[in-house]
Amino acid sequence: MTRSLASFSFLALAAAAAAASSPLAHAAPAATITVSHELDIARPSETIVLPWREINRALPGALIQRIAVKDAAGRVLPYQVTNIAPLAKDPKNIGSAYGELIFQHSFAAGEQRAIFTVEHIDTVAPPFPVKAFARFVPERLDDFAWENDKLAHRTYGPALGAPAASPGAKEVLVTSGLDIWFKRVPYPIVDRWYNKGHDHYHKDEGEGMDMYNVGKTRGAGGTGVWDGTALYTGKNFSGWKVLANGPVRAVFELSYDSWDAGGTPVSEVKRFTVDAGHYLDRIDSTFTFAGKAGIDVAVGLNKTPTDKGQTPSLKVSSKAPGILMQWVEQASNGAMGTAIILPTSTSFTEDGLNHLVVAPAASGKPLRYYAGAAWSRAGEILSGQDWERYLVAAAARDASPVRVSVAVTP
Repeated sequence: MTRSLASFSFLALAAAAAAASSPLAHAAPAATITVSHELDIARPSETIVLPWREINRALPGALIQRIAVKDAAGRVLPYQVTNIAPLAKDPKNIGSAYGELIFQHSFAAGEQRAIFTVEHIDTVAPPFPVKAFARFVPERLDDFAWENDKLAHRTYGPALGAPAASPGAKEVLVTSGLDIWFKRVPYPIVDRWYNKGHDHYHKDEGEGMDMYNVGKTRGAGGTGVWDGTALYTGKNFSGWKVLANGPVRAVFELSYDSWDAGGTPVSEVKRFTVDAGHYLDRIDSTFTFAGKAGIDVAVGLNKTPTDKGQTPSLKVSSKAPGILMQWVEQASNGAMGTAIILPTSTSFTEDGLNHLVVAPAASGKPLRYYAGAAWSRAGEILSGQDWERYLVAAAARDASPVRVSVAVTP
C-alpha cells in the first residue's frame, strides 16, 4: 500500500498589500489572463487552471513566492501552483518544476469574460487559508478524508476491512462506498473531528455532523460494474496518493485491487479533484480489465442514507444529462441532498441498496463524473428545488468549460 505523499502542491502565496502596490510591481511586465465562457448563468467559484509554462513564457523567472494574481479591480486573489511530478527538480531556479497555476473567479449571471494579471512582486508573499484539503488517516483504521469549505468526506482503507482478531476487537466494514460529513462552517474540520478524544461529530455542535449512512452501499458516489441485473463492487481502497493539497484545489488518487465482476476481473483507480466553493467533487475513475471491449459502470446513491430514527421523506429524481439526485427531509437534523452527475450516462436503474446511473467504460480510459451533497443547515441550499437548480447549473458548466488565454503586458 502506498503510504508516502507521492507528490506535493506548493501552498499558494498572496502578495502583501504594500508589495502589490509598490513601484516595482507596476513597472515590471505582467501576464494578462483572459477567461471567457458562453453561458448566461452565474458561475460561482469557477476554477481557472493554466499551465505554468504560459506564465513562465510571459514572466521569465517568475517564482510562486514572488508573484501576485489580481482581478480587473486590482484585488489580490488566492492562488495555487502545483508541482509537475513527484519530487520534480528545478536546478536553475526558473520554475521548471511547476505544473499549473490555479485560482478562482465568481462570474455573475451574464458576465462572460474576465481579465486577470499575474505580476512580479519584490517581497515574499504570505500563504492563503486552505480551503481544499485531503489526507490519509491511519489513526482511524486507514480512513482517507477530504474536504473543502462546503463539505467533507471520507472513505475506508485496508485496516477497517481487515477481520478482527477477536469478536468486537475492532470495527470491521468492507465497502468502497463514499461517506459524507456535513459542514456549516467554511474552515477545515477534518483534523478537529478526528482529534483523539473528540467523538462528538455525530451531533451537531455548531460545525456540522456525520449523519450519513454508508454501510455496504455505494454511499454518495461509489462505483461498481453493472451487468443489467446485478452490481459487482470492489472492496476498501488499497493505496492512496496525494497530488495537490490546497489552498484552492486538492487532488488525490485511491486505488482498488481487482475484484470479480461477473467473471471479469476489474481494478479501479479514482482521481478526485476537490475545489473550494463547490458542493460536488470531480471524480475520474479508470477501470482496467481484459477480454471485452467495454463494461457498464454504475455510480450510486444509498437508498437509506440517514441515521436510524430519522423516518425520512426521500425524493429521488433523474434528469438528463446524467443527473441523479436525492432530497431527504429528516425528522431532525435538517434536510440534505445528495447527487451524481454522470455526463456520459445511458440509463438509470437501481438494485436492492442503491439508486444508480449507468455509463459505458473502456479499459484504461477515465470515466468522469461528479458526486457530492448539501445540507439545509449550511444556509445556502434549503430545498429540493434549490438543489436541483444547483445540479442543472453544474451540468451546464461541465458541458461548457471556460476558455483561458495568456498574453504579455509590457
